Amino acid sequence: MSEAAVEKIEGYVASVLQSMDVELVDIQFRCEGHGWVLRLFIDVEGGVTLDLCAQVSREVGQYLDVEDVIEQAYHLEVSSPGVERPLKSLANFERFAGKKARIKLHEPLNGEKTFEGIIGPVEDGEVSLLVDGKIAVKCGIEQLNKARLVL
Repeated sequence: MSEAAVEKIEGYVASVLQSMDVELVDIQFRCEGHGWVLRLFIDVEGGVTLDLCAQVSREVGQYLDVEDVIEQAYHLEVSSPGVERPLKSLANFERFAGKKARIKLHEPLNGEKTFEGIIGPVEDGEVSLLVDGKIAVKCGIEQLNKARLVL
C-alpha cells in the first residue's frame, strides 16, 4: 500500500476517532501468516472496551469498503495498545506523567541510549524522565527513537 493511502486512512481514522473522543495510538499494515492485516490501536480515558473496538471497526470498515483504499484482501483489527503502550506525542507524556516508562534515544546521552524511569513534567516542548527522583533525561520528542510505558 502506498504512503498516500496510509496517510489517507490515518487521516480519516483520526477524524472519526476524534469525534468519538478516542485517541489513535498507532496504525500497522503488514503481511502476517494469514494474510494482510490493518491493525488500529486506540485508547480512551477510562480504558478501551470490546464494544468500542466493535464500533470503531464498523465505522472504519465501512469507509474502507466504500473508498476502496486498500487494493489487496486484508483483515481489520481494532484493539487497545495494551499496558505497555507506545508514547508518541507530548500529550501522551503529559497524560501519563508519574507512570513508569522506557525510552530509547536516537543519539546517546552520557554514553546511554536507553533509560527507564518515571515520566516527569513536560515543559517547553521537552519530556523528562526521572530516575531516583532526579531528572535523568530531558529532550524533545524528535530525539526519541522509541518510548513506551512499562510495568
